[in-house]
Amino acid sequence: MMADGHGKTATLYRMVMEQHLCPYGLKSKDLLERQGYNVVDNHLTTREQTDAFMAKEGVETTPQTFIDGARIGGYEDLRVHFDLDKPKDEQSDTSYQPVIAIFGVAFLMALGLSWYAFGNILTLRAFEWFISISMCFLAVQKLQDIESFSTMFLNYDLLAQRWVPYGKVYPFGEALAGILMTAGALTWLSAPVALVIGGIGAVSVIKAVYIDKRELKCACVGGSSNVPLGFVSLTENVMMVVMGIWMLIKVYG
Repeated sequence: MMADGHGKTATLYRMVMEQHLCPYGLKSKDLLERQGYNVVDNHLTTREQTDAFMAKEGVETTPQTFIDGARIGGYEDLRVHFDLDKPKDEQSDTSYQPVIAIFGVAFLMALGLSWYAFGNILTLRAFEWFISISMCFLAVQKLQDIESFSTMFLNYDLLAQRWVPYGKVYPFGEALAGILMTAGALTWLSAPVALVIGGIGAVSVIKAVYIDKRELKCACVGGSSNVPLGFVSLTENVMMVVMGIWMLIKVYG
């Protein structure tokens, strides 16, 4: 149950210097106030003052919060104290938040484009845009640090393991297919690219996760991803395959 700080006072020590305003200090102050605490806000305005405070309290970082005379700690410790987060040793090192954000924004963009173009959000084109925009967003995540992505990709992609440069080709192929499919142009190029990279990706994920039973992180949102390899990764690749087939049928069927 969330702690109730109504009518209580917390003492906060945070760095407020001419060239540095500690963001975690601001977040700590805001969190305490939202929990109903009156905050005694102590500013550490010089490096010397900060070092002296840390030496006195036996801590290595600021900000530091004290409630009822007991030291709670920094911002993350405050969140644990108020039952907003689990302790670090209980927190999972994986998260689906990045892909939820990407697919959520892509879906809303697709609905917005459909409304602008057709005056209706419930159109087949909206579904096509959702997939193609998602592909573009995912490609951007990979292209931000293509070296890191290609390294993580090698953990499970079957083609990249046989031809290493494919790890750096993949994001460009995904971006190209997504852009062309969003525009509805050059289907003869975009559809085969989506089919090839999506098909190889789907087979690779199935082998790594469901056959070999390996626990890996997915490179789908970039090389620093903490998204677990599995259903989401498979969905990304299946979406590309389905979109590639559908665009070929739509244009040439």
